[in-house]
This record gives sequence, structure tokens and C-alpha cells, in this order.
Amino acid sequence: MALTDALGNLVDFRLLPGQAHDLRGTAALLEGLSCGQFLADRAFDANWVREELVGAGIEPIIPPKSNRRFPADFDRDTYKWRHLIENFFGKLKEFRGIATRCCKTDSSFSAFIAIAATVIRLR
Repeated sequence: MALTDALGNLVDFRLLPGQAHDLRGTAALLEGLSCGQFLADRAFDANWVREELVGAGIEPIIPPKSNRRFPADFDRDTYKWRHLIENFFGKLKEFRGIATRCCKTDSSFSAFIAIAATVIRLR
């Protein structure tokens, strides 16, 4: 799970087990966050996430899940910029070690992601 800035550069990330839902690591990434808008996909459509963002003065740009009884509104034009986040993941997977997850420990994998994000940022 990664948090990027408006240009698609890595700000923070958390490693989660493969079977874990994305919401499991969201609280740690949102802690102390200050920005104008938060763009995320449908997986992050939870009441507590929206409440925490609004409480911090951040506008949530999260499309509602299809099974919501009362779907929340979101800015569709702003949401189109979320492709920059997906572009970051695409650039990150250009590094073979990350794409194949060949590191044996979480600490070495985290270090490799940090190094790769630095190289991406310097390009």
C-alpha cells in the first residue's frame, strides 16, 4: 500500500500480507496526513476513512462501492488524476526484484522499494 503526492512520487508505504485488505494499513498511512484531497479507489470506501479525512480537513475523492445504500458523492474530474498513482506502481514493477518479490525478508523488500522510489524520483 502506497501513498503518493500529486505528481505520483512516493510519500509513504506499508507492506501488508497478500491476503490482507487494503483498509488494514490505511490508518497508519492517514496518521498525521495533511493535504487538500485524498484520491483512492473503491477499496477505501469506508465510513471511518471518510470521517477521518473530513475530520482532518481533507476532501475524500473516493468512488462509492456499488453495494452502498446511500452512495457518497465524489468529484469525477479530480478522480481521473488517480492514474498517476497507478503509473507509480507500473514504474515500481519495472524493477525485477520488486515485480518478482525475490527478497526474503520484509525489511529487505521495504529497503528495495525505498531505493527504487528514489531512483524513480531522480529520473
